[in-house]
Amino acid sequence: MDSALKEIHKNMLRMGLGALAHANWHAHYYSIENDMWSELSVLQAAHAAEILIKARIAQEHPLLIFEQIPKVDLADNSVLSFERLLSGGRTYQYRDLPDRLWATTGIRLSNLEDYREFGKLRNAVQHFVPPANINLSQRTLEFTFGVVDQFINSNWGLFAIDSNEDHEPYEYFVPGILARGIRFLVSPESVEGMKYMEVEWPDDPAYQQEMEKRIEAVRNEVPKNGGR
Repeated sequence: MDSALKEIHKNMLRMGLGALAHANWHAHYYSIENDMWSELSVLQAAHAAEILIKARIAQEHPLLIFEQIPKVDLADNSVLSFERLLSGGRTYQYRDLPDRLWATTGIRLSNLEDYREFGKLRNAVQHFVPPANINLSQRTLEFTFGVVDQFINSNWGLFAIDSNEDHEPYEYFVPGILARGIRFLVSPESVEGMKYMEVEWPDDPAYQQEMEKRIEAVRNEVPKNGGR
């Protein structure tokens, strides 16, 4: 097999995490110059989920992400190359990926209904008028940390809270996520960044108690893991 094909899942993982970081950036912050950041965050979060699921499928075998592959040319004795696959292949679409993931890996996507509903929201934002009275940034972050976060953590031990484009990756992002009442998986790196943060907790004692418990649990584990 072409060496590029063997590395395709690694490249897709990097690209998916890059899209995730971009989605988090646009969902959490606001631009005076571009008032479409919240809409863009929806597109980017859905794109990140799509790429990351494909990356996991491709980890089993890169050809499994393709719904259609180039046809055999009897006059050509060469093996299938990466370039030919890209030019003549077609990968599975967003809506089909949970079924493809399950069929190829046995993994069932958590919060499947949320995944499907977010796909509908993505289509509405991309092709039509965004639904009225929906906080798109909030919906993006709920999807990112309710669906994507669980997926990348269970498959690669990664955390969505670590994907952010800010030059201070946790100082503003984490307090903002907590203030929004978003439940997320706490990474060792984010706990280290929380030492001097002030959080304006939402009026939800159960949420605050749960997140403080998660943070403290990870904080207690950090020294045991060599201060990761």
